Amino acid sequence: MAAGVAAAAAAALPAEWIKNWEKSGKSEFLQLCRTLSENATFRGIQQALYELAYHVVKGNLKHDQASNVLNDVIEFRDDMPSILADVFCILDIETSCLEEKSKRDQFMQLVLACLYLVSDTILKERLDPETLESLGLIKQSQQFNQKSVKIKTKLFYKQQKFNLLREENEGYAKLIAELGQDLSGNITSELILENIKSLIGCFNLDPNRVLDIILEVYECRPEYDEFFVPLIESYMYMCEPQTLCHILGFKFKFYQEPNGETPVSLYRVAAVLLQHNLIDLEDLYVHLLPADTAILEEHKREIGEAKQIVRKLTMVVLSSEKTEEKEKEKEKEEEKTEKPPDNQKLGLLEAMLKIGDWQHAQSIMDQMPPFYATSHKPIAVALCQLLHVMIEPLYRRVGVPKGAKGTPIPPLQNKRAPKQVESFEDLRKEVFNMLCYLGPHLSHDPILFAKIVRLGKAFMKEYQSDGSKQEDKEKMELLFSCLLSITDQVLLPSLSLMDCNACMSEELWGMFKTFPYQHRYRLYGQWKNETYNSHPLLVKVKAQTIDRAKYIMKRLTKENVKPSGRQIGKLSHSNPTILFDYILSQIQKYDNLITPVVDSLKYLTSLNYDVLAYCIIEALANPEKERMKHDDTTISSWLQSLASFCGAVFRKYPIELAGLLQYVANQLKAGKSFDLLILKEVVQKMAGIEITEEMTTEQLEAMTGGEQLKAEGGYFGQIRNTKKSSQRLKDALLDHDLALPLCLLMAQQRKGVIFQEGGEKHLKLVGKLYDQCHDTLVQFGGFLASNLSTEDYIKRVPSIDVLCNEFHTPHDAAFFLSRPMYAHHISSKYDELKKAEKGNKQQQKVHKYITSCELVMAPVHDAVISLHLPKVWDDISPQFYATFWSLTMYDLAVPQSSYEREVNKLKVQMKAIDDNQEMPPNKKKKEKERCTALQDKLLEEGKKQSEHVQRVLQRLKLEKDNWLLAKSTKNETITKFLQLCIFPRCIFSAIDAVYCACFVKLVHEQKTPNFSTLLCYDRVFSDIIYTVASCTENEASRYGRFLCCMLDTVTRWHSDKAIYEKECGNYPGFVTVLRATGYDSGNQANLLDYENFRHVVHKWHYKLTKASVHCLETGEYTHIRNILIVLTKILPWYPKVVNLGQALERRVHKICQEEKEKRPDLYALAMGYSGQLKSRKHCMVPENDFHHKDPPTRNAVPTTVQNGPGGAGLPPSLTINAAKLEESTAEETDKLLKEKSQGAVKVINKAANATPKVTTSNGNSASNSKVIKEKEDKEKCGKEKDKEKKEKTPAATPEAKALGKDGKDKPKEERANKEDKARDTKEKTPKSDKEKEKVKREEKSSKDEKSKIIVTNAESKSTAEKEREKEPSRERDVTKDVKSKENIRGGGGEKVPVAGSLKSPVPRTEASDSEREQKRRKVDTHSSPSHSSTVKDNLSELKDSSAKHYINHSAPALSKSKEREVDKKDLDKSRERSREREKKDEKERKDRKRDHSNSDREVPQDSTKRRKEENGTTGSSKHNKSESPSDSPHSNEKEKEKSKSKSSSKEKGDSIKVEKVEKSSSGSKKESRHDKEKTEKKEKRDSTGGKEEKKHHKSSDKHR
Repeated sequence: MAAGVAAAAAAALPAEWIKNWEKSGKSEFLQLCRTLSENATFRGIQQALYELAYHVVKGNLKHDQASNVLNDVIEFRDDMPSILADVFCILDIETSCLEEKSKRDQFMQLVLACLYLVSDTILKERLDPETLESLGLIKQSQQFNQKSVKIKTKLFYKQQKFNLLREENEGYAKLIAELGQDLSGNITSELILENIKSLIGCFNLDPNRVLDIILEVYECRPEYDEFFVPLIESYMYMCEPQTLCHILGFKFKFYQEPNGETPVSLYRVAAVLLQHNLIDLEDLYVHLLPADTAILEEHKREIGEAKQIVRKLTMVVLSSEKTEEKEKEKEKEEEKTEKPPDNQKLGLLEAMLKIGDWQHAQSIMDQMPPFYATSHKPIAVALCQLLHVMIEPLYRRVGVPKGAKGTPIPPLQNKRAPKQVESFEDLRKEVFNMLCYLGPHLSHDPILFAKIVRLGKAFMKEYQSDGSKQEDKEKMELLFSCLLSITDQVLLPSLSLMDCNACMSEELWGMFKTFPYQHRYRLYGQWKNETYNSHPLLVKVKAQTIDRAKYIMKRLTKENVKPSGRQIGKLSHSNPTILFDYILSQIQKYDNLITPVVDSLKYLTSLNYDVLAYCIIEALANPEKERMKHDDTTISSWLQSLASFCGAVFRKYPIELAGLLQYVANQLKAGKSFDLLILKEVVQKMAGIEITEEMTTEQLEAMTGGEQLKAEGGYFGQIRNTKKSSQRLKDALLDHDLALPLCLLMAQQRKGVIFQEGGEKHLKLVGKLYDQCHDTLVQFGGFLASNLSTEDYIKRVPSIDVLCNEFHTPHDAAFFLSRPMYAHHISSKYDELKKAEKGNKQQQKVHKYITSCELVMAPVHDAVISLHLPKVWDDISPQFYATFWSLTMYDLAVPQSSYEREVNKLKVQMKAIDDNQEMPPNKKKKEKERCTALQDKLLEEGKKQSEHVQRVLQRLKLEKDNWLLAKSTKNETITKFLQLCIFPRCIFSAIDAVYCACFVKLVHEQKTPNFSTLLCYDRVFSDIIYTVASCTENEASRYGRFLCCMLDTVTRWHSDKAIYEKECGNYPGFVTVLRATGYDSGNQANLLDYENFRHVVHKWHYKLTKASVHCLETGEYTHIRNILIVLTKILPWYPKVVNLGQALERRVHKICQEEKEKRPDLYALAMGYSGQLKSRKHCMVPENDFHHKDPPTRNAVPTTVQNGPGGAGLPPSLTINAAKLEESTAEETDKLLKEKSQGAVKVINKAANATPKVTTSNGNSASNSKVIKEKEDKEKCGKEKDKEKKEKTPAATPEAKALGKDGKDKPKEERANKEDKARDTKEKTPKSDKEKEKVKREEKSSKDEKSKIIVTNAESKSTAEKEREKEPSRERDVTKDVKSKENIRGGGGEKVPVAGSLKSPVPRTEASDSEREQKRRKVDTHSSPSHSSTVKDNLSELKDSSAKHYINHSAPALSKSKEREVDKKDLDKSRERSREREKKDEKERKDRKRDHSNSDREVPQDSTKRRKEENGTTGSSKHNKSESPSDSPHSNEKEKEKSKSKSSSKEKGDSIKVEKVEKSSSGSKKESRHDKEKTEKKEKRDSTGGKEEKKHHKSSDKHR
């Protein structure tokens, strides 16, 4: 409407109106003015009048016409003259600026015409003085100006001095007396107000000054609020509203000088008046200093200073810079001496808080930066005091601890103060908001801090109790989230600012422990990463804490753990996050700090331990840190250090584990297995369960016993004091349901490591991660098995089919997890049955046990069917499969020696305790009691286990017939058994590896139908390349253990015929006719005889060598590493044959040279193995000692071996009998002869068959054959059959020994020793080029004398040389092994003294016989060259003796008397022959002496030692030193004489008959010297033959 009016005014005077003014224009205008004047505003009418006047100025209308119409308009409104004066004022200004004078004149005339309409006074106010002068209203404009200035000054600036003139001081005196009187009576503010009014009227007092005096008196009498507030309120009705505010503002201004100090009383008065709304805060706020902008700047400056302090603390300042900085700081301090005026806003705020005016206080705080107000202690303290008052009723009701009284806090007297809180809901609405304003400055009042925390605790108690309504639950949730916010924003930051208050820390933990760990860790994260940056004070505190932490950590050592620990404790009470963050960063860099840091953490509070757990997890999860080293093949050392620290600290201190375990589980869920290292360490340290591949055999044995034995002997560390920590770990796992998930995740992650994680990672790292994952699973499963109760275990672990099919757990892991459950279950069922029927007979117990097994295992048998294809169950039964996977070593055997060992240790300990004089008696008693208790426990456990094993074996005996169904073939059955049972389990853990080997043996011993032990072992030892290549490092180690145990069994059977006959002879596992069930082959059982078994064992050794050499030569990292690990593990039983050992040694030596720079870890492994292999050389034997190379054709015993000793596979239906084997061997020999010697060698073979054993060769010398014979016979009988052995074995009979002392034996004996020496030389020394040359030279000399067979020899030698390089040598190990056995036997049974190169006398007959047989055997098997001209001479002589000897050899079961007769006859014949032979050979020896001195020099020290051992004496390391490798014939003679006499004298006291001893010794003296000379000469010649023979022997080996 107003807009419309303005528009009307704009068009108020159209041109037509002016033209027709008199006719119609005037009336139209008047009508318009009447309309406009009715409007409330005068804007429109003003516009219309202005338009009219402007037309007059322009000259369009006459001034008299205008004055007439204005005369009419004036009547429309009362204020019209004033409006008109305004119009004139505007026109006056406009026209005075115009240059056209006419317009100004027109304006003047118009005003003059209208003077009667507007009064002079109004015009004098509005118009310019010059205009007034022109109009004649004033005389002079200058005078008028002066006068107006004077009037204005008088009006506005001059103070009226009526005070002095009219006020009387007495009035003020009376006023003060009135206000200061005693107000305790019936005096009211109304009464006093009336008196004041009277005083003002009577004494003409200034009302404002009266008000000021009232305020002054109120300031002095603050306790009379109830009197003064109503008085002032009533008084204010008489004043203007702003007066009170202005007076207060004036009072505040008075104190705003540089050193002014505003009194507290004034703040209080102002606060009370504000609270009663007598003044407005906005009005008073402007009077207060400093301005808000200044406050903001000060806040920014504080933050800057804090950051500066931090920078200084983190910088390294040099000493010169330090002094400069100190000077600058001094200057700054001097500048600051002038104190700024008080912050009146904060003073007023404090007063408000003191009286409880929270509303106004809050609005002041809102206008300042956050926490600026409360950073001033008085305000923080005032706010805390107000909070004390507010929470008092609620705190008294729920927060006061039992037994505590506490000081009650009176409520505020002020009625306008906030209400006290009665419930948690009120607490949220009222108090929490106040706390948020207080922030970190709650630290000023620890008591309030404790009260808030206790209220929080009480709330959490209520929150966690169930049974509330839905609405209440929602309220509770809201309250809980508010409590968490308060904790984050107030409690934790306040704790940071407190000065090492351990009680507060513990108090806070009381509330924190009721929070779930997720909330706690969130709070710690906020505290650590955000809170410290939110406030300048906290920034400083953080810097100081780090600085202090650095100081402590620099000085922390093992020696000063206690004082440093106390300092760490003090520092941690307030700022744990910062401190631990720094400590952990140091531990990640220096792992040697772990132990001292762990020890120094004993002074921490519970809250600090919890924070430490969080900090560890945060450090582990740090995304910026690489989990691998730069080479990408190993886990970073920081992670290893942290894991180690985790284990140590969680074991030692009661820290909650849930968060850490959940972190590991989450990482596994995300497919990351690095962090399993942490779990591994935690379980190892807390439960004492170690997983290491470096377990000793003793430890491994102890691990197969009960829990007590495991604890005592199974681990490297002592596992005492882990009871509490393992309980904590168990509780954490069960409470958070992490036990099974972790197991399943680990089991699944094993494959994940390879197929998901391992994509771009280095193969070596993938292997490590896989091993880590697997080891942790085994360790963790072991922990659960030993710590969870049966109920817990059964409740948590699902059945095997669910595990495998639903959770996709690999079968080995699934059974590993289920196995303890079965054991628990069976034992509990067994106990139930025992209680039900009380019968103590063993038979009844076994029956009950079997029943309980059936009850528990029947569902398992059904469940496992779903794990494999139906075809599998054609060969093995589900029962067998389940039995194999459910049993452990604990069930199969009792580690008796382990129990004894640990009991003996305890006895030794007890003795040591008795002997210890320093130990106090009470401690002695305690220790002895502990040892005794342990001893009893161990014995009891051992007894319990042996009973258990008996029961298990009984159960297996009953089950075994249903185990292997073999519906296809035995071969297929063995394949399934190996594939589904043995191979997966033997690489699962070290104990499982041993278990697998034991189980195979057990299945054999139980005479299980359809189980071929031979096939099983053959498949295990053949082609191990693939298995080895696909193992990780630890799996290779376990696989090695498995092979070692298998070889142990095989070696035991191989070592002695008696053992073999007893344990394998009539067992179905050694039947060599393999057929499918249904094929009827009659009842004939073709069992493998002992000698053929030895061939088979040699074949297995050969296979192992072949596989090992292949792996070593691939150049592949995994192949080489794994085979070296496996070889190291099987070292006790392989290699046993010298030439196989040498082949390995060469390859390993090559690896050492090649990998030294390239792959140091392979180099280290190879060097380690090489060293161990060398130390085992003395246990190796030549191949002939290990097995007789040729099949004994004259023997009627069937020799049936699968595919022959060198065969590769075993066909399923294979029937091999003796005849076939002989045929195949003959065929092989023929082929060999054709290839190598082109027929010529056959002639020599025939000749050699009948050749006397005078000229001997390296591998098969006379003495060698004699010694081998001796050894083989010794191996046949166990130690317990010593006497029997001596009677049966020709080499070991007492008669033979006695006869051997006869002088006629000597030359033969010496020859044997010499030949040994020569053979040893060839075996021991590496074949260097020089030696090859020597061999050639010797070959030439032999060619000269053996012109008839030159061609043959040359051919055989050349082939031998080639073969030597290619064929792995297979002899050394077995020789040494047998020798070491003989050492023991010789020392124990025969008691022959040793000195120098002592020989035990052996009868010549026996020697020569065994020689002949050995020689014949060698020639049969290999195309071995003949070595001397004596071949021709002695053909006929040898035929009889070899035949006789062979008969003797093949019938070892002759009676004693027959044996003796045969021995005597043989002895006489051989003596005669030897004499004839010696005469013929003497000439030849002299000729050859020169040529063979070389070979004599090459004899190593070992040779004499070997010679002694072969002759039955106990060789010791001492004698090695005295035996020179280059003994001259002369020195040998002396030595031999000495040894001969010694041995003869010593043997007189033996169990051998005395007369024979005496005869032999006297006889030996006569002929010894002459024989010695002969033998020595002959020996030299023979050594060349030895070399040639050795070469050739190798070539034939290869061909085989």
